Amino acid sequence: MSTILCVDDDQQILRALIANLRARGYDVTPASSGEEALRLASDHQPDAVILDLGLPGMSGIDVIHGLRGWTTIPILVLSARDGEVDKIAALDAGADDYISKPFGMGELLARLRAALRRSDSVSDGSEEEASIVTAHFTIDLSAKRVMDAEGEIRLTPTEWGIVEMLVRNAGKLV
Repeated sequence: MSTILCVDDDQQILRALIANLRARGYDVTPASSGEEALRLASDHQPDAVILDLGLPGMSGIDVIHGLRGWTTIPILVLSARDGEVDKIAALDAGADDYISKPFGMGELLARLRAALRRSDSVSDGSEEEASIVTAHFTIDLSAKRVMDAEGEIRLTPTEWGIVEMLVRNAGKLV
């Protein structure tokens, strides 16, 4: 049974997604904000994410960036934003598909099945953890930050890029 993280602040849409996905045998984890979505994704490691872009607090684009910091699971954007610029921004951030609201449940389910099939065919079982904890520091790939006992260690974008490259290639010659 595949686990789907559904992220939408519209409770009516969230309930409809939960009911339809569960009726078709999916395990569903709901979230109403971007921050909650990143926490749940880290804790439960879903097989796919259905994500609205217009969320309170953290935007859907920021959620995509946060997820792509540590995972390659399929992300399907489901949004009322139907402009080309929004679609391009989401896909360039790392979304796998984009469905505009209003939407047909049949099409959404077909796109989800296709994304899960593609994910299964390329998965090598090497999903990374969202956080790497050592005795001296913690690297949070989804939040793109490093913490030690005294708090956050400020890194430049170049420094973060080096840290991320080293973490993703642990044990390999880089």
